[in-house]
Amino acid sequence: MDIGLIFQIAGIGILVSVVWIVLKQSHKEEWGQMVTIAGAALALGIVLKLVWDLFRTVETLFQLR
Repeated sequence: MDIGLIFQIAGIGILVSVVWIVLKQSHKEEWGQMVTIAGAALALGIVLKLVWDLFRTVETLFQLR
């Protein structure tokens, strides 16, 4: 497992939380929610790509195709 992916997802979380705090301080909580949803979707996309690669590797390993 590549440790860089863990740092990438953690970086997304840190960036989203900092942006959310800044937006909350400027009384724009709605935008903060949108940034949070976008960050979660981005992290989910990274995880889904990894799961897809795992399934492809298992297919290749067991010659299911």
